[in-house]
Parts: sequence; C-alpha cells; structure tokens
Amino acid sequence: MTYQPKSDFLQIMQARGYLADCTDLEALDNALRAGPVTAYIGYDATAKSLHVGHLLNIMMLRWLQKCGHRPITLMGGGTTKVGDPSFRSDERPLLSPDQIGENIAAMKRVFARYLSYDAEGGALMLDNAEWLDGLNYLDFLRDIGRHFSVNRMLSFESVKSRLDREQSLSFLEFNYMILQAYDFLELNRRYGCILQMGGSDQWGNIVSGIDLTRRVIETEVFGLTSPLLTTSDGRKMGKSADGAVWLDGDLLSPYEFWQFWRNTTDADTGRFLRLYTELPLDECARLGALQGSEINEAKIILANAVTTLLHGAEAAQAAEATAREVFEKGGVGDDLPTLDLSRTEVAGGISVVQLIVRAGLARSGKEAKRLIAENGARLDDAPLTDAGLMLDAGALASPVKLSAGRKRHALVKLAD
Repeated sequence: MTYQPKSDFLQIMQARGYLADCTDLEALDNALRAGPVTAYIGYDATAKSLHVGHLLNIMMLRWLQKCGHRPITLMGGGTTKVGDPSFRSDERPLLSPDQIGENIAAMKRVFARYLSYDAEGGALMLDNAEWLDGLNYLDFLRDIGRHFSVNRMLSFESVKSRLDREQSLSFLEFNYMILQAYDFLELNRRYGCILQMGGSDQWGNIVSGIDLTRRVIETEVFGLTSPLLTTSDGRKMGKSADGAVWLDGDLLSPYEFWQFWRNTTDADTGRFLRLYTELPLDECARLGALQGSEINEAKIILANAVTTLLHGAEAAQAAEATAREVFEKGGVGDDLPTLDLSRTEVAGGISVVQLIVRAGLARSGKEAKRLIAENGARLDDAPLTDAGLMLDAGALASPVKLSAGRKRHALVKLAD
C-alpha cells in the first residue's frame, strides 16, 4: 500500500495493524479529513454474547469515535434470521425472534463499555430489522435484486470456497449478501453513512453494498477491512482450550478474561498491545521487545489494559491481585471463578470428577478423568490422583481450590 494516509483515523488504523484492505484509501482519507464521517460495522445476534474475536472491530469503532467521527453498531435483528454463509461449511441454525431479541439485549451491554452513545453526535445503535422486516418481496426483487449479478456473486471467495468443496449453499443463505448490501444503502439514505468496516472475510459483502449504493443513489461510499487474526501458534483469535472467550461477564468472569490475556504467547504480546489497548505505540514496542521473565510484566500490563476497557479498572486490579495470590503465594484468591453448592447437593457426597466439570475446568467427565490420570489436576495445590474421590459437606466446610494445570483454577464452596 503506497499511499500514506493523513487523517488521524487512518494513520492509527495503519500504524496499529488494523488495516487489511480499503476500496479507495486516498478518497476515504480525504473524506475523513473534510469532516466527521459516519461508519458502521454489523453484528448478527447468533449468540448471547460477543467474543474476543469481535474485539478488534469494536476497537476500530472506538478509535473512529476518538478521532471525532460517528460509529454505528448495526444489530442484525433481520439478517440473523438468514445467517451469513461467509467461509462456513454449513448453514447456521435458525433462531427464533425471541432468541434474537435476547441476544441483542445482551450484546448492547458490551458495546456500551467501548462507545459513547449519549453525547450529541455520539454513536448510534441500530437494528436492521427496522427496514428488513417490512420489505415486500416482489418490490425488493424488482428494485434491488436487478442490480445483482449471480455470476459475480458466485465469484466471491466466501461463496466460491463453499461451492468448490461441494457443500450445499441454500437459497436463504445466498440472499444474505443482498440483504447486507441493502443495509449499507439504507444507512447511507437514513444517516449519511459512507463507510462500512469489517473483517476481511466480509470483503465480498462490503463490495456488494458499495456497488448497490452507487447504482441506486449514485453516492460514493467506501469499504475498509481488518485482517483475520490468528495467534502465533495458529489458533483462531477468540478461541481457547475451553471454547469462546466471551465478553459478557456473566458467561466468562473478569478474572478468566484477564487470565486469557495474561496467557498471551511472548510472540503475540507486542501486537496485541497495539490492537487491543490504547497504550502509545512506542510503549507497545518497548513492552513487546522484552525478553525472558520480563515479558511477563508486559503481559500483565496487556491483561490489565484490556480488562479495564471491558470490565473496569476495579475488576482488572482484583483479577491481578487474585492471580498474584494464586500463582506467587500459593493462596486461594478472592476473585477466582466459584462453584457454589447447596448442602442438599453434597448430602451423600459429590465426586471430584463432577466438581471439575461443573467448575468449568473440563468439558466432560471423560476429560476430567484424563486430566487426573495425566497428573494435571490438583486439589488445594496437592496432586489429585484418585478419580473416584468423593467430597462431603465436611470436606467442603472451607472453600477448596481445584486446579487444571498451572494456570486454571476455581473455588468450590458451600453456599450459606
């Protein structure tokens, strides 16, 4: 990319590693310098929470607002009923309107941590069901569908890769690209939105929206994508050994979220500081270049900064204090994920295997037994070797600590 942006926003996108592709970088740069620009990213409500994989694009919206522009978070109340087929091997399960509504309500709480919706000219939170639910099918085909070439849609990599593998692509899913393109047109008409952002897997959908908007209302709009991140060891960003790293504190505790970042590999630390914190770039470079045991302090700074943005400074400080208590002093720690049991549940004793599963340290009894057999489980920091061990109310009179490996811990205690 030879053009060097002059607008604050694009300079940040380029310097911090957010920028993969742009439809017309120089023209977008000129628009950003000319005055406040409205831009959006869409989020389908396929789960009760966003996860760490969404965080890079949320940070892009945050930087956009910090640079004086207006972000739109577009909830996919309409498009979730169809499901985005991009780079998927199978069709998404269809959700009921009630499920979609519940998911959107939960997702809104996360966005409120990163964006200001209250200030004059502040961020907007919209739902595409507002214009998609009321569409007349025949009118839509005549007015919008005629602008789409099936030949061109089939050429986009997100569709082509599915067909090349001879995996079924339903007509329902094939319509998703048209609906997302229509979103861009409507957002431009209603709110003057001229920029759609998203991950690089959304390039085909974004380009379709740009083309439709230019054809229907002859307005110049732009697309900008971020790279799809994997960790240095090849894992998809946002996934851990235990599944998705949720942004909702009810699904993943602030301590577990903090631990995810604290466990970043050495090779990823500098890059993640640039992408997921607001620390100055020279400080990110300095911390990322640390070697040996010193890099651990950089990871703690990373974990504190990211957790503060999502859960607040108090939660980040509590997570760090708990981690130091657990790892450095061998204590229990006050902020560990906790499994509360009633006396009724343990009246006849409860197996340690069941406790490991219920505490979230293993996904199944089979996995918990394997953990014990491989000497990976500990009970109050002592090796746990008996998979048949039963604990009763007496053994749980004081909280006990279960551990899986050296970095994953949980408390088990009787509820008052």
